[in-house]
Amino acid sequence: MIEALYAILGKVGFHHPLHPALTHLPMGMVMGCFLFDLLTFFRKKTGFLTTSLHCRVLALISMAPTVIAGTLDWQHLYGGRFLPLLVVKMVLAVALTALLIYAVLLQRQNAEVKKILVVSGLCLACAIGLGFSGGELVYGG
Repeated sequence: MIEALYAILGKVGFHHPLHPALTHLPMGMVMGCFLFDLLTFFRKKTGFLTTSLHCRVLALISMAPTVIAGTLDWQHLYGGRFLPLLVVKMVLAVALTALLIYAVLLQRQNAEVKKILVVSGLCLACAIGLGFSGGELVYGG
């Protein structure tokens, strides 16, 4: 079934992996969360927290199609082999999702901005790790 999907896409001229096209939305939103949380912390303007929450929710929503596309590409391009960098990406994706959920819960409970900022920083670290390991996987080191 996966090969059929890629064959159909190939017939219309799309020969690229699916995952890279989708990664920018959740990763960009995670970076946005961190920046808006920093603004809230330093500028003491809580309105930025609302924007941060919206970014977090959009990141969570967009994680599902990104992970699905990554799984399809993994099966198609790597035959489902558990390469070390792929395992790193899987662990970081789970960690990022859990941290995003935790940050949303913190915001919904009106937690301290400092605590939200720390969790947001951990989300950013996961996003950076995902991007780096993906780049190493595709382009080599």
